[in-house]
Amino acid sequence: MNVRKNKLVSLAALGLVGGLALSACGGGSENGGTDGASDGGGGAAGGYAELSGNLAGSGASSMQNAQTAWTESFMGLTQAEGGDLTVTYDPTGSGTGREQFLSGQVQFAGTDAALDEEELTKSAEVCNDSQAFDLPVYISPIAVVFNLEGVDSLNLTPEVIAGIFAGDITKWNDPAIAESNPDADLPDLDIVPVHRSDDSGTTENFTEYLSETAPDAWTHGPVETWPIDGGQSGDGTSGLISTVEGGNGTIGYADASQAGNLGTAAIQVGDEFVEYSADAAAKAVDVSPREEGREENDIVVELDRTTEEAGVYPIVLVSYLALCGSYADSAQGEAVKAYASYMISEEGQATSAEAAGSAPISEELRTEAQAAIDGITVG
Repeated sequence: MNVRKNKLVSLAALGLVGGLALSACGGGSENGGTDGASDGGGGAAGGYAELSGNLAGSGASSMQNAQTAWTESFMGLTQAEGGDLTVTYDPTGSGTGREQFLSGQVQFAGTDAALDEEELTKSAEVCNDSQAFDLPVYISPIAVVFNLEGVDSLNLTPEVIAGIFAGDITKWNDPAIAESNPDADLPDLDIVPVHRSDDSGTTENFTEYLSETAPDAWTHGPVETWPIDGGQSGDGTSGLISTVEGGNGTIGYADASQAGNLGTAAIQVGDEFVEYSADAAAKAVDVSPREEGREENDIVVELDRTTEEAGVYPIVLVSYLALCGSYADSAQGEAVKAYASYMISEEGQATSAEAAGSAPISEELRTEAQAAIDGITVG
């Protein structure tokens, strides 16, 4: 078994522990929230028999594996209780997902970048005169992946990563890379950076890390759309991974759940180099504060990219679920509340960990998120 597969085993195991056992349907509300009953083990029980129709979402491709597992598991639970609800998720990318949500094409969006002030204001047009909000549902490291014959792992500093993607470090045997990798057989080979071709929250998280940790090397700021002309690219997470896999000397960035057998980099944090893991990603969220100036139900983490805390992997992705504060269609509203509650439940987070190697949200975040879901009004 290779190192990558070992990591996946450990990530899945981590996701199966911890967390608060809450009902997947939440505690219900006077606004018609679905009544759920905890089975005492973090599973989902009760409250699904009345769910019917179609529930559509779209957005971040980073959480594609998790959403596939969530929709299949949730529909199975619903059908077992006699409900007839179909839930779909289209991994169009964060930018497209938010656009479709704000135009009323889908009832929820997955996004690697929380809704901004302009988007929150616009959301009232499709949210029954209410405002949308964000919930963190998926925590995962962004892996720096590469395909370099004979090399499986590397230590990379923030300045080196920024220099590579800015186009200033162009050879694999550059002294800046060799300094942190004295035992690696680095070839005199061109580096081929690969970026996302679509508007991407993963790109925004990655470039935010670069701009905060190596501002002299990366001068383009945090952006959803890649700011440098030329180079190779891929559409969505799967497209980027395919492009990196298809060359020799390629390097890119992607949700770690889809790194496959590509080489991955350990990232310098303080005086150590930290490999990605679910535990290290969860620590990055734990040491970061909530973003100020948002409504109480709009839960957004302001990630501390420059932390030197031991064991933290700083290139982390927190994917959010964008929901309306109110749904005019009662059936859709109840379905949204039930599905969102399942995603944040202990069972739902364990399902994501098994399917995508994500880190479970904390007990505190789960409690806050459930309160926000319970506050959604319908009809």
